[in-house]
Amino acid sequence: MRHGGDLSDAIARFGGSRADWLDLSTGINPHAWAIPERIETRFWTDLPSADDLTGLLDSARRAYRVPASLGVMAAPGTQVILPLLPRLAPDGPVAIVGPTYSSHGDAWRAAGRTVVDIPTAYDAPEDTRVLVLVNPNNPDGRMLSPAALMDLARQMQARGGLLIVDEAFSDVVPGLSLLPHLGDEPVLVLRSFGKFFGLAGLRLGFLAGRPDLTDKAAGMLESWAVSGPALAVGQAALSDLAWQDAMRRQLADEMADLTLALSMAGLTVFGGTALYALAGLRKAEAMHAALARRHIWTRRFDHSPTWLRFGLPGSPAALTRLSTALADAMAEI
Repeated sequence: MRHGGDLSDAIARFGGSRADWLDLSTGINPHAWAIPERIETRFWTDLPSADDLTGLLDSARRAYRVPASLGVMAAPGTQVILPLLPRLAPDGPVAIVGPTYSSHGDAWRAAGRTVVDIPTAYDAPEDTRVLVLVNPNNPDGRMLSPAALMDLARQMQARGGLLIVDEAFSDVVPGLSLLPHLGDEPVLVLRSFGKFFGLAGLRLGFLAGRPDLTDKAAGMLESWAVSGPALAVGQAALSDLAWQDAMRRQLADEMADLTLALSMAGLTVFGGTALYALAGLRKAEAMHAALARRHIWTRRFDHSPTWLRFGLPGSPAALTRLSTALADAMAEI
């Protein structure tokens, strides 16, 4: 599975319609921010305006606590930003802390860079000038504190290098983001909108960091890269700080329930965030298939065949369905 979230393969292999499936293969919030019933017609009919883009970036700056000295740019999803990063970074190999989201390595290899896979940020070769990590890491949820990241940033600065931190899941961990602590260090931070707000189909993401780098990245995109509806919805959602605080509490409660259900079924939960749980099971591949036969789709990993990742079911009924399926599947395998 290259990515989660596409039921096409599951339906082709195991049957059923999309409505039959419980998709737990992503780390996307099942409780989406409520899109207004009416979005101004101009956001659909007019070309996106510079003022609306500025409004979106201002909202992102407040929500992500980005200092005024840093730059922020928006794109139609952080996936679009990944291929731009090699053009912003110093020459040479890039060290990536893994295992992690595979598209990071893919983007650098596609740009002709040598990728060095390292188990922790402290295992990078001493001459490393480009260091990439995901915080919290996907899929195991490992985290580095802002203080530790600042030490790494200063190391990269001394080498004339660049630190890239993907904070795609940091919305659910208050105080984890590196952004409020940054000054002129050579750091770029990726922020994903769709995961926490449950609106992955909107396609919106951000890059924040040194203004010369974010301005250069913005210049690499075509005009009107972010659609009018994304500008409108993104600005409104990012400005809804009360919803964000309440959602963090709700997700933490639901993850506690999911962790208990997985543990009671005999799986060992050893990682994750408030949006997904990473569990270990010797027969993980067989469990993945057994759940799929019950139209429950989970995320498995070729590099770690004993791992399964479970997104939040999203309701008590869905959690009960999962618990029943886990018990039946465990007896089957």
